Amino acid sequence: MNWQALIPLIGLLLIIFGVGIWAGKYIKSSNTFLHEYFLGGRNMGGFVLAMTMTATYGSASSFIGGPGVAYNEGLGWVLLAMSQVATGYFVLMILGKKFAIVTRKYNAVTMVDFLKERYKSKWVVLLSAFSIIIFLFSAMAAQWIGGARLIESLVGISYTSALFIFALSVLIYVTIGGFRAVALTDAIQGTIMFIGTLILLIAVVIAGGGIPAIMTDLSAENPNLITPFGADGSLTPTYVSSFWILVGVGVVALPQIAVRAMSYKNARSMHRALIIGTIVVGFIMLNMHLIGVFARPVLPGIEVGDKVMPLIALEVLPNWLAGVVLAAPMAAIMSTVDSLLLLVSSSIVKDLYLNYVRPDASHVKVKRLSIGITAVLGIIIFIMALNPPDLIIWLNLFAFGGLEAAFIWPIVMGLYWKKGNKYGALASMVVGVGLYILSESFFPQPLGLHSVVLPIVLSFVAYVVASLSTQNRHI
Repeated sequence: MNWQALIPLIGLLLIIFGVGIWAGKYIKSSNTFLHEYFLGGRNMGGFVLAMTMTATYGSASSFIGGPGVAYNEGLGWVLLAMSQVATGYFVLMILGKKFAIVTRKYNAVTMVDFLKERYKSKWVVLLSAFSIIIFLFSAMAAQWIGGARLIESLVGISYTSALFIFALSVLIYVTIGGFRAVALTDAIQGTIMFIGTLILLIAVVIAGGGIPAIMTDLSAENPNLITPFGADGSLTPTYVSSFWILVGVGVVALPQIAVRAMSYKNARSMHRALIIGTIVVGFIMLNMHLIGVFARPVLPGIEVGDKVMPLIALEVLPNWLAGVVLAAPMAAIMSTVDSLLLLVSSSIVKDLYLNYVRPDASHVKVKRLSIGITAVLGIIIFIMALNPPDLIIWLNLFAFGGLEAAFIWPIVMGLYWKKGNKYGALASMVVGVGLYILSESFFPQPLGLHSVVLPIVLSFVAYVVASLSTQNRHI
């Protein structure tokens, strides 16, 4: 067992638990349990908002899966990954002030609350909640697999034992602290990620004999590794540019990101988050994916892509420093898992139970149910993650696409187009999700585009046509 690498990781987890317990005090003293547990009392400053968006978005797929694919595909994947730089900027620019103002007016705690108030339709709420639960299970399984892979490589224990340790840590911490714990630890984790990726990139470049030597080695192995087209030429310009819809534009519709656009304190906080978030995301994404490519000559022959990051860190850094640096992806994974867990549990408690089962449920009952459901969800995901794929990034991107196809137009058009109605929202969601699942199952790259593009385009048409053709109906 690699104790030198393990001790810094345990240190980070203890700090995070400390923050979780401290944030738990706010929940105990808060009169509005739901607002505090799921939104941190809408009190996030600019730095914390930027870091919580970055850490939630920069998850296991960025830190474990992304470098794994870059290791296999070469510099083409780095180019594709950089389309994520403008993500935070884009989300806060489109949702930003308007979303915060409208959700405060509606007293909305979740994204589905907003949809419920905007469209006044039980079916929109039910379809939204089920879409969140189905697609986020896939995303959460990816995170848990990433966390377990990291502990497995670092500590040298079996995958199942590593998964158990990871699951237990996350469940204790989220159940105690809620959203405020998530956001504050995200700020700590985002800072670790920022510094950790830089240290690791420098160490990998030194180990490879400098960038010119690494490029020569890559070119000698496969000239395609240093082109924009990927190891086998599959990254066509059409596919790469359409990928930006998935990881750039469409991120507006991800519930775990949208909820952050409700939680900031004031306009100044949002403007500060725009700048900090864009710089941090760009820096981290570039570094992480370059590490994946540059690791190939230093450590050839890694078969499971998700193990590239932990193995290269242990190879090029002293063990204690590898532990500190690997605390960054561990941090990213934990921050994403806790956000997704809270999101799914809020969909079940707030959007289904309180809306349609027991609207008059007591404060104590809601509190108990929220914490209980969060724990049960964790156990279900643990079982799902017992049999992992080789690259978790595909699980994560599948979940991204499904959520974007479901929510992008009901959210964006709901904010900016008064004529949009519940029929448009329902049509958009059914067309978007239905086409996306069909495309993923039978036509993975229609017209050379990523499978999310056509569902998003056609769900927009469905939204507009259904809304306009039902304008005279009573809503």
